Amino acid sequence: MVGGQLASEPGPEMKIHGVAAIAEAEAGEITFFGNVKFLAQVKVSRATAVLVPRDFSEPIHALAIRVENPAAAFAQLLKKFAPPPVAFPAGVHPTAVLGRGVVLGDNVSVQPYVVIEDGAKIGANTVISAHGYIGHDAQIGQDCQFAPRVTVGARCRVGDRVIIHSGAVLGSDGFGFEFAGGRHVKIPQSGIVQVDDDVEIGANTAIDRARFGRTWIQQGTKIDNLVQIAHNVVVGKHCILVSQVGISGSTRLGNYVTLAGQVGLVGHIEIGDQAVVGAQSGVSKSVAPKEVYFGYPATPAREQKEKLAYISRLPKLYARVKKLEQDSDSQRKSSPPES
Repeated sequence: MVGGQLASEPGPEMKIHGVAAIAEAEAGEITFFGNVKFLAQVKVSRATAVLVPRDFSEPIHALAIRVENPAAAFAQLLKKFAPPPVAFPAGVHPTAVLGRGVVLGDNVSVQPYVVIEDGAKIGANTVISAHGYIGHDAQIGQDCQFAPRVTVGARCRVGDRVIIHSGAVLGSDGFGFEFAGGRHVKIPQSGIVQVDDDVEIGANTAIDRARFGRTWIQQGTKIDNLVQIAHNVVVGKHCILVSQVGISGSTRLGNYVTLAGQVGLVGHIEIGDQAVVGAQSGVSKSVAPKEVYFGYPATPAREQKEKLAYISRLPKLYARVKKLEQDSDSQRKSSPPES
């Protein structure tokens, strides 16, 4: 199943009936080792078998099975031991409300209390779970999975094989106001959100519609929970946006960009292809391709590490300066006055 090789000669037959994490695994279960910081745990694990890297040579109690990628191999085993996925029957639940001119593809499943507005189109095999909302003239592709309470606003477009988790909102108004006459005046937000094929969007994430044109999430990008993407942002292909990322309006991300947790980006900047921004960073300027940035304000990783190293030395430096001042003071007081 996983293309593995035994690290030693097999002993008597052993049955595996489940999977578990290293610390929780019991006899009859299999786990995986993919990070050196868990070496101590894997050595004392009660698991019957452990998936390990090809070059693993540490002595362990469990039966070691060498594979190319332990985490990926473990994911294959999860499919074997996990309960079967919940299947939704095709058809429209009696409590759902469908507007005029709605088009549903083959085997679409519309669950209880869904509202689909006039002119919306939904592709074959897509599931719209309970309390979902699909706005006027929205277009949803094939083989999509929408969890309960997903909202897709009017005229927004979603590609094929898109997964959207509970509470996510696509197409809320962008945060656009002009200060005039002593008050904030709302600027109409007339654009759309476009989500391309094979994107996954986490729970309670908000993606604002564009002021004009589109806010665009491109193919294969994965977005975690609680992410805010403002109007007219473009997120390139196969990016990773971790929880609580916030992206201000009109910022553009290249392909294969990674934004770690709680990264904040100002508006109207560009993040180049394959750039990485570390957790809790604040990015105020554009980042070149393949650069690694972190900190506030975010700077290249090497520069930021040097700053942190200097900061950690400040207490000792302060003590040294204080002592020098005291020594200088003592020497001045003990010196005879000049004639």
